[in-house]
Amino acid sequence: MSHAKPFTATKMATRTAIILFLFTVSFTAALAGVYQLTKPAIDAYAVMKTMRSIGDVLPADRYDNDLLNDTLELPATPALGLDDVSTVYRGRQGGQPAALVLEAVAADGYSGKIRLLIGVQADGSLTGVRVTEHRETPGLGDYIEPQKDKNKERPWISQFDGLSLENRPDRDWKVKKDGGRFDSVAGATISPRAVIKAVNKTLNYVAEHRAELYAAK
Repeated sequence: MSHAKPFTATKMATRTAIILFLFTVSFTAALAGVYQLTKPAIDAYAVMKTMRSIGDVLPADRYDNDLLNDTLELPATPALGLDDVSTVYRGRQGGQPAALVLEAVAADGYSGKIRLLIGVQADGSLTGVRVTEHRETPGLGDYIEPQKDKNKERPWISQFDGLSLENRPDRDWKVKKDGGRFDSVAGATISPRAVIKAVNKTLNYVAEHRAELYAAK
């Protein structure tokens, strides 16, 4: 009769540990391989998404450089409502300053922060403003986002296009209800107030820091 010596608890634990280790190594290697295979597609999608967002506020014919390779990192900037690092994209034509695309945050929206992407030409005029994130009340204050604005021909956010501090001095950057020059929807003025204020502050910031914002790397 065969008398096989049973595994001790220590041997069983060792074998289990080895199996788990080999499984972890194999699984990690497989994940690494998948990542390397999919990384180009992921990177390409990220670039496309970024350029699509930029294109919403800055037409491609306003610059001739590679925006993604001409950037500036801003630290937390209270004047823009930013409490974290942000990226500024610098557009140039023939090597000369043409436009900037930068982020701003309106901290006083009805339901919290409203994140914005803003395009500003070198002459200080706006090329476009878009809301990239908000929590405003659906069907009421969310008309600041063009996709949700019922006026598809001329969304509320489009009234910023072409404006500057020259043709709209600081005193005009309010909704008409407050004595300013901007339209709003009756009963839903908190959201537009916040956006208008943030865009005005952004134009003033750009005007004050123009040289450093456009400075070559």
